[in-house]
Amino acid sequence: MVLNVQPVAFALDEVEFLAIRAQGAGGQNVNKVSNAIHLRFDVAASSLADEIKQRILAWSDQRISREGVIVIKAQRFRSLEKNREDAIQRLHELLAEANHVLPHRTPTRPTRSARRQRVDSKVQRGQVKVLRSRVLDH
Repeated sequence: MVLNVQPVAFALDEVEFLAIRAQGAGGQNVNKVSNAIHLRFDVAASSLADEIKQRILAWSDQRISREGVIVIKAQRFRSLEKNREDAIQRLHELLAEANHVLPHRTPTRPTRSARRQRVDSKVQRGQVKVLRSRVLDH
């Protein structure tokens, strides 16, 4: 689902990066090189607007800890810098999603003729079923 939302600005000094070893196959190099990134972003201590903070903390997302810290693990690429950029991009998308507010939906009611048509079709269907039943002899 593509949302048309405004990007949310945040300072990069509010983001903490930790280089870790990536999971999965990597050959002999996998145990020597730390090429995955853990991005940590403390929502409560950030400079985001209060409404966005409340929306994010209200989510039941597995990337958000109980303390209100967003943790994103990026290991899609082999390069540490590309994984860092990927993690920042995913944080931008998450914050932009929190910035998007759905418009208020006004519930509508069916018209009188629509309700009458619905009941008439149910009665007609019932008549068809009655005609299918066995004829009794008296």
